[in-house]
Amino acid sequence: MINIDQYGQLRPMGQPENPKILTPALCRAARGFLDWTQSDLAEQSGVSRSTIRDYEGSRHEVHRATEAQLRQSFERAGLTFMRSDADTIGICPSTKPSN
Repeated sequence: MINIDQYGQLRPMGQPENPKILTPALCRAARGFLDWTQSDLAEQSGVSRSTIRDYEGSRHEVHRATEAQLRQSFERAGLTFMRSDADTIGICPSTKPSN
């Protein structure tokens, strides 16, 4: 749907399309790195195990809020999501500055 804003410019309505950082494969990789089961991730993130199972199995997408919950649980556990190329995102352990 296109909307004409107050200045007469055409622009798409709604929220801008931002690519998600967490893909099903990256979610599985992050769990593997932490040696977490889907149940462990569900407990840490507050997202149901069935949602995680369906997302990782590419049965459906997750909402942005759900993706944020999953990412935050990984980040609290010590992972960092990094963009290495324009379209490539990976994980690595977080590094803490030395005192």
